[in-house]
Amino acid sequence: MAVLNRQAEVVLSVNNVKKTIKNKPIIKGISFEVYAGEIFGFLGPNGSGKTTTIRMLVDLIAPTEGSITICGYDVHKDHNQALQYVGCIVENPELYSYLSGWENLEHFARMLPGVSKERIEEVVRIVGMDERIHDKVKTYSLGMRQRLGIAQALLNSPRLLILDEPTNGLDPQGIKEMREFIQRLAQTGLSLFVSSHLLSEIQQMCDRVAIITSGEVIKVGTVDELIDESASKVVWHVSPVDQALEQLKKHTEVQVIDVLEPAETAEERQMAAVIHEIVTQLNPELIPVLTRKLVQAGVELYGVETKSPTLEDLFLSLTEGKRIG
Repeated sequence: MAVLNRQAEVVLSVNNVKKTIKNKPIIKGISFEVYAGEIFGFLGPNGSGKTTTIRMLVDLIAPTEGSITICGYDVHKDHNQALQYVGCIVENPELYSYLSGWENLEHFARMLPGVSKERIEEVVRIVGMDERIHDKVKTYSLGMRQRLGIAQALLNSPRLLILDEPTNGLDPQGIKEMREFIQRLAQTGLSLFVSSHLLSEIQQMCDRVAIITSGEVIKVGTVDELIDESASKVVWHVSPVDQALEQLKKHTEVQVIDVLEPAETAEERQMAAVIHEIVTQLNPELIPVLTRKLVQAGVELYGVETKSPTLEDLFLSLTEGKRIG
């Protein structure tokens, strides 16, 4: 991932944007910025407002309040100037399956000013489709169709590329290839705004993330910053469990999340100590103190396991477990 430069040029600015449809607030005053050369992830559960936001970014619908600027131009007031800097794929790329990939690009190039044959050849190389570009699109895999759609979005040499669920429907190898491809695009200085429900992919791919739920952006930051805000989970392998729970609950900084029953059979339980797993959330710096307390209280401690937080842990805690997509 790119090293975030907070002094970098702001390519996309969303300032207190609201959208009301039939007197119902859909987007409730969201704000964020996307910098030059970064991959910006946009995450939220179904119905959170992701698609509505993307449609406002490219002026398919107008915000009720607030402003959106791309390279300094207001998307709604200065439509043509702003959108000359944007390439976008919302949902699935619109392609003609009976034409070849090259013919599709030629068709879309005619709608754009100043797109030469050399530029078409260049975007074909960028997306790595040299060998298949003259084949019919109906013979393409889903991953190849996505790449051709991105090639189409790159024809006008945009500064900002907006991708809505670019890995949706791809197999694991296709997802990996798309992730690496997006990262290579960012290395050229292109800014990418990526909407996705695959949290692990966003964590590996993006420089910064905005988390949206119920029409509100509740967190914006680098992936590392957001993960650092989420407390680590510590799993205690102990016996007896009641005695261990009593000691752990004495500390207000310790949150007991779950108690897992041992997996042994009844016969095995009679032969050895019954070892439970207590899942807690706490600052790892407390582990030595709590370990001493447990041992002093006569608890048999068979192991302590620290599980680092993930973006998914933070997402679920912030959105109260709502499904993403």
